[in-house]
Amino acid sequence: MASEFRGERLRQRHPLRRLIYGRSVIVILGLMLQFVLLFWFMVTLAERVPALLGGTAVLTAVMLCYVLNTRSNPSIKLSWCFIIAVLPVFGVVLYLYIQLDIGHRLEQKQLQKTLADSEKYIRDDPALLDQLRQEDGDFYNLAAYLRRSGFSVHANTDVTYFPVGEDKFAQMCIELEKAQKFIFLEYFFIGISGMWDQILEILRRKVQEGVEVRVMYDGTSTIAYLPHDYPQQLEKMGIRCKVFSPIRPLASTHYNNRDHRKILVVDGRTAFTGGVNLLDRYINRKPVFGHWKDTAVMVQGEAARSFTLMFLQMWNALEREPVYDQYLAPQSSAPFAQGCVIPYADSPLDRENVGEMVYLDMLNHARRYIYIMTPYLILDQEMLTAILFAAKRGVDVRIVLPGIPDKKYAYELAKNHYPELLEAGVRLYQYTPGFVHAKTFLSDDRQAVVGTINLDYRSLYLHFECAAYLYRVPALRDIKADFEDTMAKSRLVTQEDVKKRTLRSRLAGAVLKIAAPLM
Repeated sequence: MASEFRGERLRQRHPLRRLIYGRSVIVILGLMLQFVLLFWFMVTLAERVPALLGGTAVLTAVMLCYVLNTRSNPSIKLSWCFIIAVLPVFGVVLYLYIQLDIGHRLEQKQLQKTLADSEKYIRDDPALLDQLRQEDGDFYNLAAYLRRSGFSVHANTDVTYFPVGEDKFAQMCIELEKAQKFIFLEYFFIGISGMWDQILEILRRKVQEGVEVRVMYDGTSTIAYLPHDYPQQLEKMGIRCKVFSPIRPLASTHYNNRDHRKILVVDGRTAFTGGVNLLDRYINRKPVFGHWKDTAVMVQGEAARSFTLMFLQMWNALEREPVYDQYLAPQSSAPFAQGCVIPYADSPLDRENVGEMVYLDMLNHARRYIYIMTPYLILDQEMLTAILFAAKRGVDVRIVLPGIPDKKYAYELAKNHYPELLEAGVRLYQYTPGFVHAKTFLSDDRQAVVGTINLDYRSLYLHFECAAYLYRVPALRDIKADFEDTMAKSRLVTQEDVKKRTLRSRLAGAVLKIAAPLM
């Protein structure tokens, strides 16, 4: 009861805290300031208006030239060019404030150093790679790409798929109880709730038994779900804790480059990932948008080691602590497990869009079908083209989306893609019972991805993400069965639905599309 009361108090402060800690205040004040200054110039400096307008035009031209020559996604560049052209002074300031953040440059250097230090711990199996080269050239090429990005392919790994958050949570508690050496948790959201209380009770007992426990969560958790001194509270319990990119009032660029990953590692032998955060809504204890549909996987065996390394890389990027050996010792594997697993991560600081590349590879190599579950459908041109091309090649492309959205703007943006997708033959499903938060791809009974990567710009370009690529593992049957069950509970979107879209909805989607890459 006490935790529920504390959680309720935090939620009551949620709107004000978002306002104070987010960029919204600066954006609104900046717009107001620009219009006030413009009015003042027009009234008091009428004779100098031509010069001021000329200077503004030169500044705008220089910034447009700069933005167009950056190495970002074309859609993102186009959105910034529109903002800078329409709001020349404020647009320039906003761009510099968000895109050229010095703190992120420092993070980039620290992360690069950490990745370089940990390179020697990446393990490869030459015999396995040679076997894959001979058996499946397409998969070998993807594995080679991921290895170039720092991620190894693993055999001897058992995979368990969880079609809802409740199943993941139940198994998670069982595995936490088995911990003997260490427990690592890295989550986008952790919040005072019944779910977290149950986990925390296990963590407390494990600390008393001599198990090392580390917890890392993204700074956005402090906006609504946790008090600012929560790391100190955990440290008093013997739990080491770090906050990724803490939120700072007014000066925060917290919507960019967040740690959106979800990782749990137990003793380096068992690891979890997927869409499930540590809040009650993710296990349907406190429904918010109807039934919360999420997915996750547990890997046991060699692949768990890669998730251990992933966690340590992020932890050490925040604070130099070059200790790896004791956590990365060889663990018992699952010698009779079929298939392969590649745990991988995506960073916004390395100019390599690993998450999107894996999705594109799956779309481009699909032969019979590809099924997708995603909460958001805010597509860049590359992703849209790949989906359309797959459907036009005769591949059965199906996308499962929320029936009850958590963000209205994302819902309207998704509808913008409906006409083109339906025309190409893509089948779109809206999950009638509630909200789909799963990030799952499945193709040809051969390959799947379960992780944290949404089909939107934020996940594909701006956040730290992670996932497990699954190749010919028995769990693919469970994933396919879950897709079939979910689609049976969903409503198929038709051309008639597109025609019935209101004028208000169409206008909202058209306007939002301009800024979609920045949302």
